[in-house]
Amino acid sequence: MEQGSGFATSSPASQLSGAYLTRNLLLAYQSFGVVYGDLSTSPLYVYSSTFAGKLLTHRTEEVVFGAFSLIFWTLTLIPLLKYVFIVLSADDNGEGGTFALYSLLCRHAKLSLLPNQQAADEELSAYKYGPSSHVVAPSPLKRFLERHKTLRMVLLLVVLFGACMVIGDGVLTPAISVLSSVSGLKVTEAKLSNGTLLLIACVILVGLFALQHCGTHKVAFMFAPIVIIWLLSIFSIGLYNIIRWNPSIVRAISPHYVIKFLRVTGKDGWLSLGGVLLAITGTEAMFADLGHFTALSIRLAFVFIIYPCLVVQYMGQAAFLSKNLHLFPNSFYDSIPEPVFWPVFIIATLAAIVGSQAVITATFSIVKQCHALGCFPRVKVVHTSKHIYGQIYIPEINWILMILTLSITIGFQDTTMIGNAYGLACMTVMFTTTFLMALVIVFVWQKSILLAAPFIIFFWSVEAAYLSAAIIKVPQGGWVPLVLSAFFMIVMFVWHYGTRKKYNFDLHNKVSLKWLLGLGPSLGIVRVPGIGLIYSELATGVPAIFSHFVTNLPAFHKVLVFVCVKSVPVPYVSPEERFLIGRVCPRPYRMYRCIVRYGYKDIQKDDGDFENQLILNIAEFIQMEAEEPQFSSSENSSIDGRMAVISTRSIQSNLSFIVSGHEEVGTSNSIHSSKSATLHSLRSAYEDENPQLRRRQVQFQLSPSPSIDPRVREELMDLIQAKEAGVAYIMGHSYVKARRSSSYLKKLVIDIGYSFLRKNCRGPSVALNIPHISLIEVGMIYYV
Repeated sequence: MEQGSGFATSSPASQLSGAYLTRNLLLAYQSFGVVYGDLSTSPLYVYSSTFAGKLLTHRTEEVVFGAFSLIFWTLTLIPLLKYVFIVLSADDNGEGGTFALYSLLCRHAKLSLLPNQQAADEELSAYKYGPSSHVVAPSPLKRFLERHKTLRMVLLLVVLFGACMVIGDGVLTPAISVLSSVSGLKVTEAKLSNGTLLLIACVILVGLFALQHCGTHKVAFMFAPIVIIWLLSIFSIGLYNIIRWNPSIVRAISPHYVIKFLRVTGKDGWLSLGGVLLAITGTEAMFADLGHFTALSIRLAFVFIIYPCLVVQYMGQAAFLSKNLHLFPNSFYDSIPEPVFWPVFIIATLAAIVGSQAVITATFSIVKQCHALGCFPRVKVVHTSKHIYGQIYIPEINWILMILTLSITIGFQDTTMIGNAYGLACMTVMFTTTFLMALVIVFVWQKSILLAAPFIIFFWSVEAAYLSAAIIKVPQGGWVPLVLSAFFMIVMFVWHYGTRKKYNFDLHNKVSLKWLLGLGPSLGIVRVPGIGLIYSELATGVPAIFSHFVTNLPAFHKVLVFVCVKSVPVPYVSPEERFLIGRVCPRPYRMYRCIVRYGYKDIQKDDGDFENQLILNIAEFIQMEAEEPQFSSSENSSIDGRMAVISTRSIQSNLSFIVSGHEEVGTSNSIHSSKSATLHSLRSAYEDENPQLRRRQVQFQLSPSPSIDPRVREELMDLIQAKEAGVAYIMGHSYVKARRSSSYLKKLVIDIGYSFLRKNCRGPSVALNIPHISLIEVGMIYYV
């Protein structure tokens, strides 16, 4: 069953209904502007890149026919056969892309390297997404991978390498698309110089990146018409050229011409595959952008519009070139009839910008997903659309992409050189997808290895031919994506390694619960009114930082909540399943645990209501625990026991709370707080300076129902009074250092690399939207 973002899965009966078809046709229309901008602008540079270098010595009609035949079969085998008919079926709750495949694999086989995963995560509704619910015997391959941690690390590195190549696409696509589109000015009467063309391209690129903060949705309504007009233009021009120049080009659809092409051109023909593969750049976007559409809508758009238009355009360009063998460098613009040149030039430039926009947006999404895996430093994520979930903007990445794109455009000034780099990046991503897809066939679809083997052998054979041709061109520009990927891989590895070492330190230095129980409910210090939210990456146990408080502070909050914000291997976690609540020590201690779960595509937005949601969830947990004896057999047994998912839907109906007085903090006079006047004035001044950070204040009251257990009533009253007294956010300000006995390489990675990244990325309190006025940070050194 196909499903897209924001739509429920349809039944077979409803799939045939008019509403279902209308919805998919509308989504297919919208997909032109988001998914197909890059793929549809490939005719601008494919033939000029293919016939660069030594292949120009084979300029004959037969070779041109063979080149078209290669392009036709490339478009047929990879985008049509592999992606449209096979890969689009491997969605993860409607999401696509490299991380969706990895997420599916992590859930159906124990391949995840994410820390703090729990059995409770497997109860998430999105976790069980898949074609089969019945249990089957695990395959030997699955057991082999699960047993060897090194292989799981290799799998993660493969996924990250694919992600780095997508980031490389985000740098190269704007450069080649815009430079190719403005190159049309070379064939006009103006005969502009290369320097002038370069200046125009750079101005367009700066404008493109400068407008990213507005978000795609601001101009999205223009995107689809631009691409559709572009597709109709290239289809019409292609048809005109076929009829005008050489109708016999239709015969080149036969694969016989591919064999003749390779036989005649030999090694030069094989090297030209690096140019031919540019015809399928942007194909990965069909899968990566699946979350905003449905598989059916993307299939409809490709099969009935994109594929025919591209085939006819490439056929028409080949027909033109077969009779004009000296016009390869600017073959696309030379093949345009003179009366329509300027309209086509303008629409080509706009289509190039649209194609670039889609890839830049996809790059932001990839970086966000890498961060969710614990493999990228914390960056600022801005949600740019209220209506389209997942449209994000990352300022730091945007400006890095702009600098790199301008550097490549100015440095190479040649679409052929950039094409060599671009082709290698795209084919590497496709090669990675084929590998992950083969694992999905075995582990997720639970098919035989005998079915996955032909899939991977056939497509790897085809892709290996193109990849080998692209690798040969590493000295002629192909080194760019490798250098970019190496740089981003080093950043990802250093961050992942340092984060895991820090987490393992916390894990092995947890505070002993026996020690806490020995201190008694007062913890040996004065417990003052208020709630202390202690943030930690640990999903179980008490972090070492807590012992610093108990031993060094004379007083602590009466209610303590250990908060763990973590990622789980699903795209989205519904708000009803986000909070997992439990108790850390027996009831008199008033110590709780809250685990807040996010999917790899979820965006942690600051809605100012986290504190209130947390209180409601803890209150519901307290009542649930009292009402369900099997949940906690005795008061003393609930030391660090079961966690419960608290559904926000059930809270309103079951809770003995009366929730009232939704007011802004600055105007709430009805709540009697023990905070000092000085603190109130400080908070008021802070909120006046930062109006966007105002917290909504909710007043809680206990209902007068006599049926409430006295112990539960007492605990709920303590919770309400603590909330009214104020909430403090407590975090560790950690310094991570390598042990003295560590190797020089480890010291280099931890003391220099990881330390540099931590100092220059966003602080954890900012990333978690913690109000600065309520934050307490405690310094702690981690020797890892």
